[in-house]
Amino acid sequence: MTDTVNATRVTHLVNGAAWEGSSERTSEIFNPATGEVTGVLDLASKELVDEVIGKAAVAAQEWGQTSIAKRTKILFKFRELLEANKGEIAKTIVAEHGKTYVDAVGEINRGLEVVEFACGVGQIVKGGFNENVSTKIDAYSILQPLGVVGVISPFNFPAMVPLWFVPVAVACGNAVVIKPSEKDPSATNEIAALWTQAGLPDGVMNVVQGDKEAVDALLDNPQIKSISFVGSTPIAKYVYERGTQNGKRVQALGGAKNHMLVLPDADLDLAADAAVNAGFGAAGERCMAISVLLAVDSVADELIGKITERMATLKTGEGNGEGVDMGPLVTKAHLDKVTGYVVKGVEEGAQLVVDGREGDWVGGSKDGFFLLPTLFDKVDPKMSIYTDEIFGPVLSVVRVNSYEEGMQLINDNPFGNGVTIFTNDGGAARRFQNEVQVGMVGINVPIPTPMAYYSFGGWKNSLFGDTHAHGMEGVHFFTKTKAVTARWLDPSHGGLNLGFPQND
Repeated sequence: MTDTVNATRVTHLVNGAAWEGSSERTSEIFNPATGEVTGVLDLASKELVDEVIGKAAVAAQEWGQTSIAKRTKILFKFRELLEANKGEIAKTIVAEHGKTYVDAVGEINRGLEVVEFACGVGQIVKGGFNENVSTKIDAYSILQPLGVVGVISPFNFPAMVPLWFVPVAVACGNAVVIKPSEKDPSATNEIAALWTQAGLPDGVMNVVQGDKEAVDALLDNPQIKSISFVGSTPIAKYVYERGTQNGKRVQALGGAKNHMLVLPDADLDLAADAAVNAGFGAAGERCMAISVLLAVDSVADELIGKITERMATLKTGEGNGEGVDMGPLVTKAHLDKVTGYVVKGVEEGAQLVVDGREGDWVGGSKDGFFLLPTLFDKVDPKMSIYTDEIFGPVLSVVRVNSYEEGMQLINDNPFGNGVTIFTNDGGAARRFQNEVQVGMVGINVPIPTPMAYYSFGGWKNSLFGDTHAHGMEGVHFFTKTKAVTARWLDPSHGGLNLGFPQND
């Protein structure tokens, strides 16, 4: 039995305060670098989730009528508090997720960009107006909040993903109920507390901790008007189908198998740097990680040599360690899953160039959930290490004969989240961005994640629903449009006209 005597209790945040009840069900939170239990998490029942949603619905009525000026003031204050406290939140992420401190700060900084976008709420929720669409009749549109919205957040970005959705939802006048991952829930609680400090009214931002029971409660409750989800494709599909069956708007961002295509004219040093950064950053636990390198045969050997040289310089260890480039995986179960793919890759005949099961890490303990960067060459597209989303520090090299063969593999893949090409040929790059069937495209960049004022999301099995995260698509997702046609009569008006309005 695991020792939980000294573990910290992590619970729900409701109406601006920590929940004071007692939970019948709990789960454990681990430090991935040591394997030790550091927290005990309360798991919400359906009844508790419904109760929280009810309180959020009351808060949403008043918040939705709050002036844009007041909303903007609170958003700016939240931005200041998040900036001031990001170091402490990053430490929490390192302790529960395992990623390096630098990477944890980086994800908060990306989330801050969305907050800054939402601070322009006065601009982003503007409607349109046309005067005199017919004689003395004006028409205009207004954007109004949905009410209560649900967010289901993944383990790999416990700060950034909530910040993709919550600031935009709040700016648009909605109340939020968010369920973080049970693997690393504390950062979301810390961010929610900052909303309260910023002056957000009680009940507008709520956190329910939990597992599938809490997820299903969010999907089924009729007072939840929309669901935003990030996670694996099978769960994204489940969330989308159950949510839409219950009449909700759903944006469910799923898994990925992101490719990097390297053409013979590319800067191979730049490409090698990018492959290492995008393949092994955050231990490969990100939906925008590059997990497949498509190398044209004529440069494959040289490129693999450069990647191998760079991999030898990487330091794996506890996330707060000095000079550490990559931390552990999030749980023992996930470590076993990723390691299992390494075994499968060898069994299926891929060439294991660098075996991450061998070697040492710094800090942590022997019981930490570590796998060092791993590189396969001569991977066949039929192998499981190519077809499946591994979500770990495993980079697979597939050799191709041409641009056309690489493009065919990318477009045939069931995922369509992110892709990048390395080339010095502008014509090839332009052709690539036009032909590739993927939602987010990079040219000579390792990870093609868009800025906050654009929207984030993929195609094919990487997205269920038709609306991406943040940017103006996010604004439209969290609002409903109302069209108004108005005529104000002047004193010269006389008589009644009950006919249908028409343009003569």
